[in-house]
Amino acid sequence: MAFDHTMLDEASTWAVRTSEPEFDDWAAFTSWLEASPDHAKAYDHVMIAVEDGAATLNAAPANDEGDVKDRSVRRWIVPAIAACLALVAAFWVWQMDGAASPYRTDPGETRRIAFADGSGIVMGGDTELFVDPENPRYARLERGRALFEIRHDEFDPFRVDVGAATLVDAGTVFDVNIGPDEVEVGVSEGAVIFNPSQQNATVQPGQLLTFSADGTGYGVSELPIEQVGEWREGRLTFDDASLTKVAADISRVSGIDYRAAKAGGTNRISGSITVQSLRADPSSLGLLLGLEVERSGTAWILSTP
Repeated sequence: MAFDHTMLDEASTWAVRTSEPEFDDWAAFTSWLEASPDHAKAYDHVMIAVEDGAATLNAAPANDEGDVKDRSVRRWIVPAIAACLALVAAFWVWQMDGAASPYRTDPGETRRIAFADGSGIVMGGDTELFVDPENPRYARLERGRALFEIRHDEFDPFRVDVGAATLVDAGTVFDVNIGPDEVEVGVSEGAVIFNPSQQNATVQPGQLLTFSADGTGYGVSELPIEQVGEWREGRLTFDDASLTKVAADISRVSGIDYRAAKAGGTNRISGSITVQSLRADPSSLGLLLGLEVERSGTAWILSTP
């Protein structure tokens, strides 16, 4: 069974923690196991690898003088093996998925990945991207947002997998945003071909492609070219957007924890903001977009009037 990399990360963390003699957070561990049947399988997968490593250590001969020391070493090295083997297992999953090098950013952070041919990818905050070192013309966006600035090669087009969908460049600058409800792709240069083997839809500069997470239903609308990738300059523009999308997009770019209220209202939101103004006063978002903003701990809860 191939495990999701996030699940393996969590399983390795629990493997390390539960191997510690002073561990006593069994209630939280049990809750994690019960959250999904795959959690127990992932944990067992990691622990079996740990036990194999521990067995190898135990098989090593020990002399009388070093026996006490050896046992002491084994006590602390087992958790370390857990973490290392989990990383190896996660790397194997990424290889099987065709993208072995993960890149991640925190909310509010940006990062640029440069390629030898002059192409580049600018990652927005809270983003996870996989690039295959064996195939520099391929990437997979797992979550978040990224601007692709790709040198076109008609004999070797750049391909981006997003969920079940595939985007193929045609001399392109395009922005991909995985939102809570759907995926958006804005194009400012060249063109993007959506699912060439299925819908084979071409998205031109000044157009916005939206599609469902499963890569089936899609639509194309107009988008001002200057809005493509504007988040790099700290600006976000919304046009009839849901409250959930507004909260997610602003949180990702600003690093401020905005959340949509569960009963946040049904009004759609339009407007343009600069992120810098929010860092001084997160509640000012209310005036900028006509929202109600209430603080709850470290989060800011958004609702519509």
